[in-house]
Amino acid sequence: MTDAAATGPLRCREPATATVQVDDERVRVVRWDFNPGAETGWHRHGFAYVVVPVTDGSLLIEQPDGSTATAALEAGRSYARGAGVEHNVVNAGAAPLSFVEIEVKAWPG
Repeated sequence: MTDAAATGPLRCREPATATVQVDDERVRVVRWDFNPGAETGWHRHGFAYVVVPVTDGSLLIEQPDGSTATAALEAGRSYARGAGVEHNVVNAGAAPLSFVEIEVKAWPG
Protein backbone atom coordinates (compact mmCIF):
# COMPACT_ATOMS: atom_id res chain seq x y z
CA MET A 1 0.00 0.00 0.00
CA THR A 2 1.32 3.45 -0.89
CA ASP A 3 1.40 6.41 1.50
CA ALA A 4 -1.28 8.17 -0.59
CA ALA A 5 -3.60 5.17 -0.32
CA ALA A 6 -3.08 5.03 3.43
CA THR A 7 -4.01 8.68 3.98
CA GLY A 8 -7.19 9.03 1.93
CA PRO A 9 -9.75 7.33 -0.26
CA LEU A 10 -8.68 6.06 -3.64
CA ARG A 11 -9.85 8.17 -6.56
CA CYS A 12 -11.36 6.11 -9.37
CA ARG A 13 -12.74 8.98 -11.44
CA GLU A 14 -11.01 11.69 -13.40
CA PRO A 15 -10.59 14.83 -11.27
CA ALA A 16 -12.45 17.97 -12.27
CA THR A 17 -10.24 20.99 -12.97
CA ALA A 18 -10.35 23.76 -10.35
CA THR A 19 -9.05 27.16 -11.48
CA VAL A 20 -8.72 29.73 -8.69
CA GLN A 21 -9.72 33.14 -10.07
CA VAL A 22 -9.70 35.19 -6.85
CA ASP A 23 -8.48 34.27 -3.36
CA ASP A 24 -8.23 37.18 -0.94
CA GLU A 25 -9.27 37.98 2.62
CA ARG A 26 -12.98 38.25 1.68
CA VAL A 27 -13.76 35.69 -1.03
CA ARG A 28 -12.44 32.70 -2.92
CA VAL A 29 -13.70 32.30 -6.50
CA VAL A 30 -13.01 29.00 -8.25
CA ARG A 31 -14.12 27.88 -11.69
CA TRP A 32 -14.76 24.13 -11.88
CA ASP A 33 -14.62 22.33 -15.24
CA PHE A 34 -15.79 18.70 -15.48
CA ASN A 35 -15.52 16.18 -18.25
CA PRO A 36 -18.31 13.59 -18.17
CA GLY A 37 -17.80 11.42 -15.08
CA ALA A 38 -15.22 13.76 -13.48
CA GLU A 39 -15.43 14.56 -9.76
CA THR A 40 -14.33 17.23 -7.29
CA GLY A 41 -13.20 14.70 -4.70
CA TRP A 42 -14.51 14.66 -1.14
CA HIS A 43 -14.39 18.07 0.52
CA ARG A 44 -16.05 20.16 3.23
CA HIS A 45 -16.90 23.83 2.75
CA GLY A 46 -15.48 26.01 5.50
CA PHE A 47 -17.46 29.04 4.32
CA ALA A 48 -20.94 29.80 2.97
CA TYR A 49 -20.85 29.70 -0.82
CA VAL A 50 -22.72 30.46 -4.03
CA VAL A 51 -22.57 28.34 -7.19
CA VAL A 52 -23.08 30.02 -10.57
CA PRO A 53 -23.52 27.45 -13.37
CA VAL A 54 -21.74 28.38 -16.59
CA THR A 55 -23.30 25.51 -18.55
CA ASP A 56 -26.36 23.32 -18.22
CA GLY A 57 -25.67 19.90 -16.78
CA SER A 58 -26.49 17.17 -14.30
CA LEU A 59 -24.63 16.57 -11.03
CA LEU A 60 -24.45 13.48 -8.86
CA ILE A 61 -23.85 14.54 -5.26
CA GLU A 62 -22.41 11.88 -2.95
CA GLN A 63 -23.06 12.34 0.77
CA PRO A 64 -20.92 11.11 3.71
CA ASP A 65 -23.66 8.67 4.80
CA GLY A 66 -23.48 6.89 1.42
CA SER A 67 -26.63 8.45 0.01
CA THR A 68 -26.69 10.31 -3.29
CA ALA A 69 -28.75 13.08 -4.86
CA THR A 70 -28.93 14.55 -8.33
CA ALA A 71 -29.13 18.20 -9.23
CA ALA A 72 -29.85 19.83 -12.57
CA LEU A 73 -27.70 22.84 -13.40
CA GLU A 74 -29.07 25.63 -15.57
CA ALA A 75 -26.56 28.14 -16.92
CA GLY A 76 -26.87 31.43 -15.02
CA ARG A 77 -29.28 30.09 -12.35
CA SER A 78 -27.33 30.40 -9.08
CA TYR A 79 -27.85 28.70 -5.73
CA ALA A 80 -26.34 29.11 -2.24
CA ARG A 81 -25.27 26.69 0.49
CA GLY A 82 -24.06 27.16 4.07
CA ALA A 83 -20.70 26.39 5.58
CA GLY A 84 -20.00 22.83 6.71
CA VAL A 85 -21.40 21.05 3.65
CA GLU A 86 -19.40 17.87 2.96
CA HIS A 87 -19.76 16.03 -0.34
CA ASN A 88 -18.25 14.76 -3.58
CA VAL A 89 -19.65 16.27 -6.79
CA VAL A 90 -19.64 14.25 -10.04
CA ASN A 91 -20.65 15.26 -13.57
CA ALA A 92 -23.46 12.78 -14.18
CA GLY A 93 -24.12 13.94 -17.74
CA ALA A 94 -22.74 13.01 -21.15
CA ALA A 95 -21.31 16.49 -21.88
CA PRO A 96 -18.69 18.66 -20.15
CA LEU A 97 -20.01 21.13 -17.58
CA SER A 98 -18.69 24.12 -15.68
CA PHE A 99 -19.64 26.28 -12.74
CA VAL A 100 -18.12 29.09 -10.71
CA GLU A 101 -18.07 28.67 -6.91
CA ILE A 102 -17.83 31.77 -4.71
CA GLU A 103 -16.96 31.17 -1.05
CA VAL A 104 -17.63 34.12 1.27
CA LYS A 105 -14.81 34.40 3.84
CA ALA A 106 -15.69 37.76 5.40
CA TRP A 107 -18.58 40.19 5.43
CA PRO A 108 -17.82 43.87 4.84
CA GLY A 109 -18.09 46.28 7.72
